[in-house]
Amino acid sequence: MDSILVKGGATLSGAIPIAGAKNACLTLMPATLLTDEPLTLTNAPRLSDIQTMTLLLQSLGAEVQALQDGKVLALSSHTIGDLHADYDIVRKMRASILVLGPMLARFGKAEVSLPGGCAIGARPVDLHLKGLEDLGAELELRDGYVHAEAPGGLKGAVVEFPFVSVGATENILMAATLAKGTTVLKNAAREPEIVDLAECLAKMGARIDGAGTDTITVEGVDSLGGATHPVVTDRIELGTYMLAPAICGGEVECLGGRIGLLSAFCEKLDEAGIAIEETKGGLKVARKNGRVGAVEVRTAPFPGFPTDLQAQMMALLCTASGESRLEETIFENRFMHAPELARMGADIDVHGGTATVRGVDRLKGAPVMATDLRASVSLILAGLAAEGETVVNRVYHLDRGYEQVEAKLGAVGALIERIPGA
Repeated sequence: MDSILVKGGATLSGAIPIAGAKNACLTLMPATLLTDEPLTLTNAPRLSDIQTMTLLLQSLGAEVQALQDGKVLALSSHTIGDLHADYDIVRKMRASILVLGPMLARFGKAEVSLPGGCAIGARPVDLHLKGLEDLGAELELRDGYVHAEAPGGLKGAVVEFPFVSVGATENILMAATLAKGTTVLKNAAREPEIVDLAECLAKMGARIDGAGTDTITVEGVDSLGGATHPVVTDRIELGTYMLAPAICGGEVECLGGRIGLLSAFCEKLDEAGIAIEETKGGLKVARKNGRVGAVEVRTAPFPGFPTDLQAQMMALLCTASGESRLEETIFENRFMHAPELARMGADIDVHGGTATVRGVDRLKGAPVMATDLRASVSLILAGLAAEGETVVNRVYHLDRGYEQVEAKLGAVGALIERIPGA
C-alpha cells in the first residue's frame, strides 16, 4: 500500500490548477442512463472513484471512453444490456446508488446493491428509496440488493426530504426528469453540484426550475437527448489547497476557484487571518500577518461550512493562536483524524460531535494513518507545517478524491513524495 512522505517547513509559492468536482462528475456520469444519445463531460477529474463509476456503467452495458488524458468522458447508453448493479463494484463507492433512479426512470426496473464507501458513519440510503417510492416505485430489499420496479413508469409527486441529502436530491431529480407529470422536491439540497447536474439535464432536454434553492420543480418529459457539459470546479479540492499556504506560509493562487463556491468557508478563513483575493484566474490565498487565529466552525449543508473540509480545517487550527471548536453536524464518526493529529503533537479533545482544538506552537512529524478520504489530506496538510518528516499511510483513500496531490503541492514548493507500497 502506498504512503505519502511530507517534509515540513517549506514555504509555498505559485499556482495550483483545481480539477473538476469529483462529486459532480460521479452524479453526471449516471445521467447517461437516462438517454440513448451520447453524453460528453469535459473538465473531468482523473480519480479512482471515476474509474469505479466507469466500471459500473460498463457492467450495465454503457460505453465509456476517457479522452484527452482522461479529462473528457464520452458516454453512451444506447444499448444497456443489464439492469443489475453488482455488489463487487457498488461496495467500493457510495455514489454507485445514483444509477438506481435513472435506470428505474428509463427502463422501469433496476437491481442495485446497497453501497459502501468511506467509514464515516451509517450514511443510509433510505431517503433515496423513500423518494423513489413517492414517485410510484415498488421496492424490496433482498439479499443486500434494492429490487425496484415501476411497471407503469414513475409518476410525478411531491417529495419532501426530512433532512437535506445531496445524494437523495440528485437521485430523485434524475428520476423525475422522465416521470409522468410534475415532481416537486422540498427541502432539496442546494449544493453547486446540484445546480451543475440540473444544468446538464436541462441541456439534455429536462424541464427543471429552482435548482440551487430548497424547492426544485421538475416537469417530466418523454425522453432526453445528448449533451456536452463541463464539470463544475471541485470546491472541496479548492478549499483544501487554499488551506495549504494558510498552514505553512507563502502565497498560492488556486486556478478556477471562486468565492461563491465556498462563501462560508472563506468567511472562516478571513476570520482566522487568511487573506483571499479574487483574480482573473481564480483565488489567491496567503496569511494576513503572523499566526492564524482560533475560530469556531459548525458544519452544515450548503451554503454552510462543508463537512468535507472539516478535517482539513482542523489541521489548520492545530497551530492557531487560542482555542477553536469544530462541531460536526452532518456525519457521525468524522473525527477519526483527531487521534492521528494528536500523534503529531496536536492538542484535541473530542466529545460527541464537537472537537476542541487548542493551538500549539509547532506540530512534529510522525507516522500516521489515513482513516478516510478527507482525513488523509488533512494529515498531509498537517505534515506541511510540522517539524521533520510525516509519513501518511493507507493513502488509497486519497486517490479517490485528489488528483495528483504530490505533483500539485510539489509544484508550489512542498517537499512531498509518494512511497510505493510493497
